[in-house]
Amino acid sequence: MKRLLSLLLLAAVAAFAGCASAPTTGSTSTTAGQKADPWENWNRKVYAFNDAVDTAVLKPVAEAYRTVVPSLVRTGVTNVLGNIGDVWSTANHFMQGKMQTGLEMGMRVLTNTLFGLGGLLDPATEMHLTKRSEDFGQTLGRWGIGTGPYVVLPVLGPSTLRDALALPVDRSFAPSTLPSQETGRYAVMALELINTRSNLLATTNLLDQVALDRYSFVRDAYLARRLDQVYDGVPPMESFDDEPADPPKK
Repeated sequence: MKRLLSLLLLAAVAAFAGCASAPTTGSTSTTAGQKADPWENWNRKVYAFNDAVDTAVLKPVAEAYRTVVPSLVRTGVTNVLGNIGDVWSTANHFMQGKMQTGLEMGMRVLTNTLFGLGGLLDPATEMHLTKRSEDFGQTLGRWGIGTGPYVVLPVLGPSTLRDALALPVDRSFAPSTLPSQETGRYAVMALELINTRSNLLATTNLLDQVALDRYSFVRDAYLARRLDQVYDGVPPMESFDDEPADPPKK
């Protein structure tokens, strides 16, 4: 418990400090003339690096994983990793004051753990216990902390300053932290990465076909999705500085 409180405090302080010099808008639009992506030149370089790593290593490994490992096994891996992640999602629901959905997510974890062979199966979905994933970045957003600039992280991909600062807290509750030995932790981390990349193969193949500028497409899609996630599908209306003021009432 002491470790959790320390991590939460450090992440919150870091986020507040970062937001002092960064745009604090909750949307993908600009604020006070600043772009949502002021570090675009650097971000594009990191994006190009990530794309090269993906093309050379991650995508071929994910395709091999998808070819060699039966679909039933891959689904089981996704379910187990997801069930572990749902524990942290449950905690974030409660930290955001979402008591009802927090209880539902807790019931989902309990159901899949007890009746789904430790999460290998997903009976909770059949019982209409909907999966509602939440992370610490979303929690910080609900607490009123702005996104800050868009940033592309090496290997990990699209993020924002707020989400990047929240990432160490999220990772401290990831499935890879469960093994007691370091080799086991690295093995689970690699499985997480490969399984996630495998599940995204269809999405990235579609991206290659429809996006003229893949960087801009990914950035805009990420920012819009995160805004939607923070506000549970009901983001605040955007305001525009050049809109005429409402005429005074007579």
